[in-house]
Amino acid sequence: MERKLPTLDLKRNYARIRDEITEAVMDVLESQYFILGPQVGSFEREVESYLQVSHAVGCASGSDALILSLMALNIGEGDEVITTPFSFFATASCISRLGATPVFADVDPLTFNIDCEKVMERITSRTKAFIPVHLFGQMVPLEGIIKDLDERNVTIVEDAAQAFGSWRKNGDLIMRAGTWGKAGCFSFFPTKNLGAYGDGGMVVSSDSEFSELLSRLRVHGAGSTYFHDEVGLNSRLDAIQAAVLRVKLKHFDEWQQERRLVADRYKLLFGEYDLLDVVKPPVELEGNFHIYHQYVVNVKERDALQAFLAEGGITTRIYYPLSLHLQKCFSYLGYKEGDFPVSENLSRNTLALPVFPELTSDEQEWVVSSMADFYGKKR
Repeated sequence: MERKLPTLDLKRNYARIRDEITEAVMDVLESQYFILGPQVGSFEREVESYLQVSHAVGCASGSDALILSLMALNIGEGDEVITTPFSFFATASCISRLGATPVFADVDPLTFNIDCEKVMERITSRTKAFIPVHLFGQMVPLEGIIKDLDERNVTIVEDAAQAFGSWRKNGDLIMRAGTWGKAGCFSFFPTKNLGAYGDGGMVVSSDSEFSELLSRLRVHGAGSTYFHDEVGLNSRLDAIQAAVLRVKLKHFDEWQQERRLVADRYKLLFGEYDLLDVVKPPVELEGNFHIYHQYVVNVKERDALQAFLAEGGITTRIYYPLSLHLQKCFSYLGYKEGDFPVSENLSRNTLALPVFPELTSDEQEWVVSSMADFYGKKR
């Protein structure tokens, strides 16, 4: 049988918790309470405890979490929101969907996260918010600009869709992704480190008034049934997804440590196979706890390498092949090739290798030895 390796194998993870998942889902079926309700409320409280925040509001997706947050800030036409061009589409689409203008700032070539110094250069009198993306599971070092942003009335809405459980040390404090700004937005898409068995998302905040508004906006802006204070969305986390996520949250920290071991093994293997001149492993910024939602390397001859690995049965991914500022739908913004050279370079040269807690050392050896074969390297 031909050997195959996916970038993520959810079946292996399910096998570890099958009985717990079955029991949790059956409890929901027996209750016949499917939308919001006790399971969602319990999951929200458990996330509040885990992240040490005052409020967690479940919603239908990570994309909706971003849109709801900007809606709650009353961001719309005439406003500008600064963010990164090297991210998933929803990071910028949530801005344009509300009539506001996405303003991009280039990224750091080592961490792939937005360059905070460049963010400050992009602020104008119309800037209302900043969306930092904690990309691939590593936090943006926000501590250096939080005070300046606050003084300029720029609100931070964290896109932590890929970074649930990631944290950064700030002095003597441990700050988790999603807890630094006004709002922290999470995705529970099945491929995320904390993933549901369908769509799901969440906004966390320590602002009670803001969180109450979010809770209304996710149910069409209704404070009570059929009485609408705002025009909101239909964006509710369902009970079965909450039940699944509650099971997974119990095991979450263990799985993140396993991911970090996978990352450490990759780096060691790159050295053993003499690949570090052609393969640059992810850089974990000092003070960060990287949870490796993706393991993205900067490589030479990226497209040819990907094709070579695919022929051998190894699946890899490209995140992201075209920077957001060059996407056709954002052409009205007037950006052109060369405006954000770091982001554009990463789009041409980065590759995501298989990474998940259950990935074996033998499988990693297969990946790296195959890369060595492509580059003509010998162990």
